[in-house]
Amino acid sequence: MKICGAGRLLCEEARMIQQTSQWLKALYLSAMNKAYLAQRELPASNALGFDQRFALLVQAEWESRRESKLARLLKAACLRDKGACLEELDFLSGRNLDKELVANLGGCRWIRKGHNLLVSGPCGTGKTYLASAFGNAACRQGYSVRCFRLPRLLVDLQIGRGDGSWEKILRELKKPDLLILDDFGLAPLEAIHCRDFLEVVEDRHGSASTIIASQLPVSSWHAIFADATIADAVLDRLLQGAHRFELKGPSLRQRTHASAQEDMGQE
Repeated sequence: MKICGAGRLLCEEARMIQQTSQWLKALYLSAMNKAYLAQRELPASNALGFDQRFALLVQAEWESRRESKLARLLKAACLRDKGACLEELDFLSGRNLDKELVANLGGCRWIRKGHNLLVSGPCGTGKTYLASAFGNAACRQGYSVRCFRLPRLLVDLQIGRGDGSWEKILRELKKPDLLILDDFGLAPLEAIHCRDFLEVVEDRHGSASTIIASQLPVSSWHAIFADATIADAVLDRLLQGAHRFELKGPSLRQRTHASAQEDMGQE
């Protein structure tokens, strides 16, 4: 009789575990469910109290959701340098990369305040990497990010005026907490591109942050615009309270290539 009673208890316990697992799946708590079943397989878990075991289940679900959110944010960001991160920045002397400023901006408080970040410097000095690294940091702190090459974006906006998608594109550009616009100033901006760029900047002014990366120094940006009046309006909004990096030095691409060639020669 005792054996039968023990068997019934085991069966009831198994049904309870199965039912709990099904409920967790139905509630879309897949990580918690996985951790719950893992606890059942680990004898050491029996030594833990209820609060400790429950905390581990909640932690498993929270970490899983945080990782999933980060993956979604990074995918949507479309960063040009997907592997860029602030922790891997090269602070070589002569680059004019302010380590203290990087540390201060790494916390992304400037994004919460809707401030802008302007990155300028000659070709190959790491502007895209730096912009992408800040985009990566923003994603890791839960901010939405989108990255575009400005010349291509302006062409898309110009096409949008003809096919009816112009307003939709502008609405999408207004949404992200951080908008990264790379390759600003590669060519002079035509009148229509000036107007479209003003619309983008105006929609985001004071409410969301923008990173602009350009080969030209900020002092030369005004001359890029075909319309001087629009240039005044755009730069007034972009420069107000903006943080700046003015990178210098030789091309990092050439340095990397030279190092690779040297390593091959040593082999």
